[in-house]
This record gives sequence, structure tokens and C-alpha cells, in this order.
Amino acid sequence: MKLKKPYKKLLKVPGIGEILAMTIMLETGNIERFSDVGMYSSYCRCVSAKKLSNGKSKGKGNRKNGNKYLAWAYVEAAHFHVRFCEKGRKWHQRKASKSHVVLATKALSNKLARACYYIIKEQVNYDEKKMFG
Repeated sequence: MKLKKPYKKLLKVPGIGEILAMTIMLETGNIERFSDVGMYSSYCRCVSAKKLSNGKSKGKGNRKNGNKYLAWAYVEAAHFHVRFCEKGRKWHQRKASKSHVVLATKALSNKLARACYYIIKEQVNYDEKKMFG
């Protein structure tokens, strides 16, 4: 398999190793098919698919749409990110104290998916300051 240039940049993200980077690259495919980062994040199942009107639920939405392998990869990356990145650990603990551990992990996976979108599309390096402020 011939790897693309962004693969090496994905390896620099704390928590993403060779297998996760390869999974992300292969399952994402052509990044140009996503018009913006929100579409990519939704495709990776990192955001909820709720339909609300006036505070009332209007169906389940498309909760099974998207790529389950990317969803798995980003949640795994979030678990490893908490282990290997100090700022990520602090952010995750702060988020988990306010809500729930699972929601905090899913929120961190969304942050990672958004960061990886820009790494793949614009071929920029991972910047911890942009991710956690």
C-alpha cells in the first residue's frame, strides 16, 4: 500500500499510532468530498444526530450513518491521547467532572477528528495550542 504525506503528520498527534493513522487514512478516503470540518466530524460519528424542535425530540435522526471504523479509531485515539498528553488529560478530567466520562471521551474524539481533518486536508502539523487553547 502506498501511504500519502499526511500519514506521517498524523503520527505526530499524541495517541495516534501506526494502526490508527492507517485506519484513519484508509477509511477517510478522499478528504475533498467533505465540504467542511463539520461534515467530516459527522461522518466519523463524533457528533450526535438529534432532531429537536422546541426542546422536544422529533426522532432518532441518522445515528447509524457514517463510518463506524472511524468512530472506533477516534475513540481509541482519545483514550490514548488522555494517557500520553498532559493538556488532553486535564481537559478530559475537567469535562468529565462537569458531565460524564463517556461524554468527555466522545468530545475529545470530536476534537481529534477535527484536528485530523485539517492535518489531512491542509497538511499542517498538529498544534496542541490550537486544540486546547
